[in-house]
Amino acid sequence: MNRPRIVITGVGLTSPNGNSISEFRDNLLRGVANIQEIDMRYMGKVPAGVCDFEATKYQSRKELRVGTRAGSIAIYCASEAITNSAIDFPNYDKDRIGVYIGTTEHGNVETENEIYNISKFDYDTRYWTHHHNPRTVANNPAGEITINLGITGPHYTIGAACAAGNAGLIQAVQMLQLNEVDFALAGGVSESIQTFGIFAGFKSQGALAKHDDPNKASRPFDISRNGIVVSEGGCLFTLERLDDALERGASIIAEIIGYCMNSDASDYVLPNPERQSECMLKAVRSSGLALSDIDLISTHATSTPQGDIQECKAIREVFQNCPSTYINNSKGFIGHAMGAAGALELAGNLPSFRDNTIHPTINIDTLDEECTLNNLVINHPLKVDSIKYILNNSFGMLGINSALVLKKYDE
Repeated sequence: MNRPRIVITGVGLTSPNGNSISEFRDNLLRGVANIQEIDMRYMGKVPAGVCDFEATKYQSRKELRVGTRAGSIAIYCASEAITNSAIDFPNYDKDRIGVYIGTTEHGNVETENEIYNISKFDYDTRYWTHHHNPRTVANNPAGEITINLGITGPHYTIGAACAAGNAGLIQAVQMLQLNEVDFALAGGVSESIQTFGIFAGFKSQGALAKHDDPNKASRPFDISRNGIVVSEGGCLFTLERLDDALERGASIIAEIIGYCMNSDASDYVLPNPERQSECMLKAVRSSGLALSDIDLISTHATSTPQGDIQECKAIREVFQNCPSTYINNSKGFIGHAMGAAGALELAGNLPSFRDNTIHPTINIDTLDEECTLNNLVINHPLKVDSIKYILNNSFGMLGINSALVLKKYDE
């Protein structure tokens, strides 16, 4: 049975260093990071990636008060992606649109805030907001999109830790191939900087980054890396079956040709390089490619001392005989956007299909020998002859792994 080919036809995003794919890509190529210090409840100043998108572009102030930060990010990205896709959205059958949003976590921001608020009133729950339940249900970011845009097809969020961006895309591919929907909005969002718990949790693990210069706090593969910079952000794509996209004359950004998700089944936090290797191998095999066909690997590395080493072990094991495969990472620019990370990092690399340029991995002053990788693009962009295939890695806590293979579209 031949499955329908699935293509990306639009992208909408907000990141700490850009609110469109063109601005984001330009800053990646110019080496422009945007991490700042914020005041975090109970913790003082911490480095974080903060987005500054125009929230009122697609929502009223009342809607912003009722909804969540994750929902607002999701609505902005969805609306921008639809515009970018050039689909005739007002006349499209909204019952045939699916919304699949990856998240790392949801609900703790609202709960933390409400507990803090009622602490000012001797914990009197009469002051607890009646908006709490719809704000904290797991499907909130996807549901807010459907309410805002009048979409009546299926919607849900995919809780997949930091593999969530890829997971959202994989879900959309499957639903399109099953003919459950005709058009999909998929990717990942994160509001993580709104909760002190995630900062405190990483600090208690010894995994929260610190540096005198916030823009140098996230430094994957560098010998002096010391942890994660928590960021917010979002990136959603529009996906369609190839035949449908061609019929409406859509501009095709890329084709999704393979994927894999698997589990470490070994530890709550420490990654398992054997299972990561297996995930990458299966993703490439599902695409019908040889390993040596992969031109670029977008790594997950989060700037933690052990996590970066584990992923490098996995990549060396799989791609040791692939001298023309290049490697990069985006987290030095924007920190770790959790559930949005994989989708944002993919978006930052998709223009390579057009310009044959690989954005660098920044903030590497001294490469950790245990993170040595052939063809790691460091500190400066690299122009190559051709980019036809990209492998996008995203891994997460509890040992959830994902890998996505994308192809430059050609007829």
